Amino acid sequence: MKKTATMKAVAVLLSATAAVSLTAQADVTYADQEKLHEIATATSAERIEQDIETLVSFGTRHTLSETESDTQGIGAARRWIFEEFERISEACGGCLEVYYSRDVISDTPRIEDPAEVVSVVAIQRGTTDPDRYVMMSGDIDSRASDVMDSTSDAPGANDNASGVAGTIEAARVLSQHQFNGSIVYAALAGEEQGLFGGQILAQQAKDDGWLLHAVLNNDMIGNISGINGVTDNTTARVFAEGTRMNETAEEARMRRFTGGEVDSPSRNLARYIDWIADRYIPNLDTMVVYRLDRFGRGGHHRPFNDLGYPGVRIMETNEHYDRQHQDLRNEDGRHFGDTIDYVDFDYAAKLTALNAVTLASMAWAPAPPTGVEISGAVSANTTLKWNQPRSAEDANIKGYKIYWRYTDQPQWQFSREVGKVTEFTLENVVIDNYFFGVASVNNEGIESPVVFPGAAGTFEIE
Repeated sequence: MKKTATMKAVAVLLSATAAVSLTAQADVTYADQEKLHEIATATSAERIEQDIETLVSFGTRHTLSETESDTQGIGAARRWIFEEFERISEACGGCLEVYYSRDVISDTPRIEDPAEVVSVVAIQRGTTDPDRYVMMSGDIDSRASDVMDSTSDAPGANDNASGVAGTIEAARVLSQHQFNGSIVYAALAGEEQGLFGGQILAQQAKDDGWLLHAVLNNDMIGNISGINGVTDNTTARVFAEGTRMNETAEEARMRRFTGGEVDSPSRNLARYIDWIADRYIPNLDTMVVYRLDRFGRGGHHRPFNDLGYPGVRIMETNEHYDRQHQDLRNEDGRHFGDTIDYVDFDYAAKLTALNAVTLASMAWAPAPPTGVEISGAVSANTTLKWNQPRSAEDANIKGYKIYWRYTDQPQWQFSREVGKVTEFTLENVVIDNYFFGVASVNNEGIESPVVFPGAAGTFEIE
């Protein structure tokens, strides 16, 4: 009996010692970045308010509305956005390439006759790695109750002048800095008629071979009082799909045995945004929602997801449905319509700051590693292998960092910097008990998002 008790005590001691050892070497570490704090405080609620006022002044921005007028309709709106990006570019010495992304759409339920869908795009080229991109977008168009009504007033103040104004403001702030990778600012058209602006630009990105590692779709970032009676300016939602839309049958079969359902690149992009909020955006907590979008609904990140690009929707937590897709009216003292008096500009600036810091962090960091593989079945140890990012920006890579977490945990719990290697073994960390990933780290300690091993987690598309 004594021997058995002693053996049990030793086993408990060894177990406790191992747990302490694992925790001591593995808690998540992070190098705080003062320049990201500076970007977080640079967004202006006043400028966002002015931009929303201008966008609302065009009466309606319906995709099929007036295109010739200088003061009314979507034509006037997109020309103003173009000119605003040009003004920002002039202020930074021509640092933005501004152009229209366009195509003719017809024979669809919401665009029956041929109509040109025209988005406005501005690209801030990276200095050392210009072929990789991160993107922020908002939707130009607005609508009334009838989705085919192209003439009635549809201010679209929150849905989605707020997202476009945030994108323009992010360009103002970030154009004052230089980044390794390129940043895209996109005001996308045709969202209400079928996500056409996003489809056109996503296809251009694929045709041109963009290494597009993040699409931050901002759709309604200015409302803090929901139809549920809740008023809250301290939270935001980040919607992120699970398995990749373009996953093959063989990749799905492998995922049954290796995991990855909650570690798509979009999910790990969302985790990255969540950490940015925790570290740099005061009084803001993000809710990562494990869904492509709101229940049964869609947004302009979806066309990018459809082609395999990592993309998420960033938006307010509490929506008010009386202020979405509604004719302007009052009924029994109840207001309907998306007017500017219900937009909280400080909140919109806060969510814009979240976007700006995320874009800056990813554009300064190296690209995520590629070809991440994992092994360690029936072993005490777990080995990860990976390749240097395809964009091969060697001088900006200090090394790599392995992350892992328990399989039921939403955020990474443990990390270990492993230096500038492409293979590392975690001793006495059993592969069966955790999910794993690898991030690239630059010389200042700025990190890429974490890449889950295999096809389920890669940030690259064919």
